[in-house]
Amino acid sequence: MRLATYNVEWFDAVFADDGTLLEDAAWSARHDVTRAAQLGALGYVFAAMDADAVMVIEAPDTKKSRDTVRALENFAARFDLRCRKAVRGFANDTQQQIALLYDPDVMAAHHDPQGEVAGQSGGKGWQDAPRFDGKFRIDLDVDAREDLVQFSKPPLELLIETKTEKSRLIGVHIKSKAPHGARNPEEVMRIAIANRRKQLAQAIWLRARVDQHLAAGDPLIVMGDFNDGPGLDEYEKLFGRSSVEIVMGCDRSSEEQLFDPHAARALQSLTAASQTTARFYIHEEKRYLSALLDYIMVSPDLRKKGGAWRIWHPFEDAACYHDANLRTALLTASDHFPVVADLVI
Repeated sequence: MRLATYNVEWFDAVFADDGTLLEDAAWSARHDVTRAAQLGALGYVFAAMDADAVMVIEAPDTKKSRDTVRALENFAARFDLRCRKAVRGFANDTQQQIALLYDPDVMAAHHDPQGEVAGQSGGKGWQDAPRFDGKFRIDLDVDAREDLVQFSKPPLELLIETKTEKSRLIGVHIKSKAPHGARNPEEVMRIAIANRRKQLAQAIWLRARVDQHLAAGDPLIVMGDFNDGPGLDEYEKLFGRSSVEIVMGCDRSSEEQLFDPHAARALQSLTAASQTTARFYIHEEKRYLSALLDYIMVSPDLRKKGGAWRIWHPFEDAACYHDANLRTALLTASDHFPVVADLVI
């Protein structure tokens, strides 16, 4: 089975409120890219991937008259994609939803959130991995007082059913907010550290859910954009681990660890060059910054069955680079590139 995770930069901006595609010459939310150009590029990339399921990060919004599922299914119909049915989880207010676009001839996908139902504890949260639209109680700053943590984008928990097997799939978009409102360098650092603590708390919350599935013997895949990775920034030294390492369980036994080959390679040597999944233009420095942010992590049982991972990077993957049409489409479609895994499921 071919699974992919793909962060599509401001996918919401190329759809009208009724979910129709805005294939026109107006600018998209991507710099210097029209809506028609972005949609055409996305259609080309999705068709080329030919995945059985794609976890869409920054999927179109659900709000008032807007609907994530309707927009994605219209997109699939327009480009005659095999992945033509969509499912989303808890809606958020960021205009960036998490949704799965999948082939209904290959699988059935159901939103199946785990944990206690939000509101049952009077809004105080739970310590044992509450439902992802709830609150998580944890001491973030070692002051002997518990803090309540919430996801701005609750992970999408899915039950995947094929003709022969059931498995669990979790879509993730973890993000540490920028230090908005800071008036001086000291405030920038204080706010950044506080936001980083919240990001790591979300990773601990997610890892608690991973532990539950592994204990139950569930085949598990965790995929999406972590906005983090081994050796990515200076805050990892302060806190000791990245959120990726927490979710993977790098300090656990091999039977408790999730596996992603790109993360594993980066962890082997933090000073060595690693593959990347995103490319951002830094206006002040007039250059591009590349980073490994997107992952497909699998449970030990799935890893033992074998698989092949590939980042569809237009400059780092030879096949993508030598296909001029695909290379251009990848650069036009988003500032992230798809991560694709062929797994035995």
